[in-house]
Amino acid sequence: MSDGIFIGLGAPGKDGGIPQTLDLRRANRHGLIAGATGTGKTVTLQGIVESFSARGVPVFLADVKGDLSGISMAGSPTAKNADKLVARAKEIGIDNYSYADNPAIFWDLYGEQGHPIRTTVSEMGPLLLARLMGLNETQEGVLSIAFKYADEEGLLLLDLGDLQSMLAYCAENADELSTRYGNVTKASVGAIQRQLLQLESQGGAHFFGEPALDIHDFLKADDRGRGYVNVLAADKLMQSPKLYATFLLWLLSELFETLPEVGDPEKPVLVFFFDEAHLLFEDAPGALTDKIEQVVRLIRSKGVGVYFVTQNPIDIPEDVAGQLGNRVQHALRAFTPRDQKAIKAAAETFRVNPDLDVETAVTELKIGEALVSLLQEDGSPGIVQRTLIAPPRSRLGPVDAKERAIIQCISPCAGKYDEAIDRESAEEILAARGQAAAAAVQAAKAKEASDKAAATQAKLEAKQREAELREQAKRDAVAAREAEKPSSLDRAVQSATRSAASSVGRQVANELGRAVFGGSSRRSSGGLAGQLVRGILGSLFK
Repeated sequence: MSDGIFIGLGAPGKDGGIPQTLDLRRANRHGLIAGATGTGKTVTLQGIVESFSARGVPVFLADVKGDLSGISMAGSPTAKNADKLVARAKEIGIDNYSYADNPAIFWDLYGEQGHPIRTTVSEMGPLLLARLMGLNETQEGVLSIAFKYADEEGLLLLDLGDLQSMLAYCAENADELSTRYGNVTKASVGAIQRQLLQLESQGGAHFFGEPALDIHDFLKADDRGRGYVNVLAADKLMQSPKLYATFLLWLLSELFETLPEVGDPEKPVLVFFFDEAHLLFEDAPGALTDKIEQVVRLIRSKGVGVYFVTQNPIDIPEDVAGQLGNRVQHALRAFTPRDQKAIKAAAETFRVNPDLDVETAVTELKIGEALVSLLQEDGSPGIVQRTLIAPPRSRLGPVDAKERAIIQCISPCAGKYDEAIDRESAEEILAARGQAAAAAVQAAKAKEASDKAAATQAKLEAKQREAELREQAKRDAVAAREAEKPSSLDRAVQSATRSAASSVGRQVANELGRAVFGGSSRRSSGGLAGQLVRGILGSLFK
């Protein structure tokens, strides 16, 4: 097929061999590249990615070991094993083999080896977050309430700090929210917060924030019409399997929700390659595995192909593996019962080839050989063939720091995502509300204390005024009594007046007595009548 991707030459010893070609119109039916360590999976992956890019199909791949970054540079005739690549090309009939680079964009969730990839908590949504954290139905309900309240109140949930603040608010106001939305318990909120802390400890703080990734930046082509190869630096990310699963599932979900339905296009809109795919499923909650299976099954109609790369085909859950139509199986080793089970499982998944004992062949494959079964034009699986894999044309090995920096500088996304934006969101708004409430409480307490102090002071002043009034009244009373008493001069005058009156009275009395009663003065003055007259006159002159 001229419009297909040449994978390699199948059954090379039979009539010159049978070309194994991946039909671009069936490339969105997903695939699997499996095989033990050192059997050539990465080289096969690199060659297929190059072919997709050359045909204008953008690619996303997770670079787990760090060596796939070399896809951005052309190979070299002086490179290690260059002679083997040339010999393989000649062996399988590639006459125009030459070295070539590929347009690439480097990405890194940590922002160290590529453009940062971020999304907001709101875009992730409560359902997907609940599945990623393995929450039960009650906890998932509480998380949904937190999202709903934030939406109604206009509180942006951008990063994990926003979500933690929102959950803390829900715990503090559990009674009010329970009345409005349904049961909210502090125990459920605490369980969610603990799961978020685990996600944050694995680097989740780097993933959630702004500017959020525009998914269309993964769908770019260069000026020559070649699809960009989006290389995710995942060597550090592999140490945080929960974050890795979070990112990949979000990315698939975002594509599914964003891209329109296209059915089976002439070529895929985008192709994903998930290296070390077993990390996506190890210790994953059942709900998460179900979600991955659902997205993989449905995203095909969006024109997106998903290819899992793993050591053992049984690493992929059966429900997911059943969606993988294109298969490249490198050698497996039968060292353990699990290995033997994997060999049997691999053999049973291929369309039977009467000329090939698959169970035996899969243990005998050399480096660069694989059992290949690809979907045919009518959608049916092709007969499995032992195949010599075509060599890649780009560098086998990583780029150095200088080369990576140059590629970053000429990236079509340069400067768009490199600086984080921290705008006002739920964390800041709730913190401001809390500070305002605390300030109001403090002001109320201060006013209460001030009012109490003022009342105490007023009471004290009233008592002081009352005491002063009492004291003043006493002084006024004393003054009034003193004012009623005669002065010294008055007493002297009164005394003189009494003395004078007494003297005059005696004289008058004496005279009257003599006049009335006659006789000598001594007898008259000492008589009874004289005394009576003196008494009356004395009283008159007092």
